[in-house]
Amino acid sequence: MRLAFMGSPEFATAALRALVDAGHDIAAVYAQPPKPAGRGQKERPCPVHELALELGLPVRTPKRLRNNAEEQAFFSALNLDAAIVAAYGLILPEPILNAPQRGCLNIHASLLPRWRGAAPIQAAILAGDAQTGITIMQMDAGLDTGPMLLRRATPIGPRDTAADLHDQLAGIGARLILDALNLQPDGTVQNDALSTYAPKLTREDARLNFTKPALELERQIRAYHPWPGSLLLVGDAVIKILAAEIVTAEGTPGTILDDQFTIACGEHALRPTRLQRAGKAAMSRAEFLRGYAIPPNTVIT
Repeated sequence: MRLAFMGSPEFATAALRALVDAGHDIAAVYAQPPKPAGRGQKERPCPVHELALELGLPVRTPKRLRNNAEEQAFFSALNLDAAIVAAYGLILPEPILNAPQRGCLNIHASLLPRWRGAAPIQAAILAGDAQTGITIMQMDAGLDTGPMLLRRATPIGPRDTAADLHDQLAGIGARLILDALNLQPDGTVQNDALSTYAPKLTREDARLNFTKPALELERQIRAYHPWPGSLLLVGDAVIKILAAEIVTAEGTPGTILDDQFTIACGEHALRPTRLQRAGKAAMSRAEFLRGYAIPPNTVIT
């Protein structure tokens, strides 16, 4: 089929590679514009852009598609069978949605209608869901509201992080979009009454709030790994918690209870098992405490 591919982050690269390997004609790849990165703030293309260049595919990086008549006309003139969308990052106006013969198909990282929105992988872990998955959806003008073409589930393990599920779901999405193009299934209308929303994350979400139960914080640590991370302050030191375990202990929330860095929470306590100070390598709790002892009764902020 003659396709356009619209995606930006690493999550979307598996699907682009799978479509190329399957012999589909990729007429154009759409990705977010390059952004400043690194110490020198040199503009760097996003992962999908980089892969497209590696594969010799034409790339377009408009800053917007809404109210962009020139780009809409170009897209329409591609004479596409379909457009495949995976975490692209721009809203698609109706002239874009309607231009391909089969419309735009979205690879969404949840079992819709649960977790519509920008951060479905993280939301599923935070909520304690037993499973997540991929939905191939026929896009409409709403936010992840279109008919569902195919769905495939995968369990969420008790230690799974967002990074773990990201890689699993990227692979599932790559396989499932090929099935959707080959099988051309009929769509199933979503039940809006069952929908939930996963808002976009920000750096401010990284702070741990120890008035919450330890169970919620342990899920947060897994959900926000690797980004935005889970941070706490001990004095002036910023410490990132990479992994933690729940301990049956009680105390004033935010207080260190023992010499094993056990932190009292709103319910039970949290004991970090892997940590990282700013500018330092990640390390186990034992390694961390040998170089940075934190005495009992210290209050975390």
